[in-house]
Amino acid sequence: MSKKKPKIADNVIAVNKKARFEYAIEDTLEAGLVLEGWEVKSLRSGRLNLQEGYVLLKGGEAYLFGAGIPPLPSASTHVQAEPIRTRKLLLHGKEIARLLGAVQRDGYSVVPLQMHWKRGRAKVLIGIGKGKKKFDKREDKKQQDWQRQKERLLKHNV
Repeated sequence: MSKKKPKIADNVIAVNKKARFEYAIEDTLEAGLVLEGWEVKSLRSGRLNLQEGYVLLKGGEAYLFGAGIPPLPSASTHVQAEPIRTRKLLLHGKEIARLLGAVQRDGYSVVPLQMHWKRGRAKVLIGIGKGKKKFDKREDKKQQDWQRQKERLLKHNV
């Protein structure tokens, strides 16, 4: 019996599953990234960790913190690779203002959900949401278990 994993599009580099578990995501935005050459090469080989990443807004700009892009072993020797560095996100002014308003007034958090390729450029899908309480997480876990059990029952009855 082979386990089937959910299909992930070819252009997706990495998905932050933990973010959807920890936060109730209400809205999403797509942002570009300012990257160095070795980072792009590393992303092309699929090396990325978004689990500890978060978005910080300061000075009218958005930055991605904590996302790790480990360098390739064959990286250039004259470049000092820094895997976990602050990366600037490219957003329109209205989008930054909307994010800033949600974070300051409403107490929302901004987290990276996934990174993907779009027309040869790396893009980050960021989500705006509130942190879930412990009972919300338990309820989600119950729903997942019930869905899994329903699928098993339907599979065996067919």
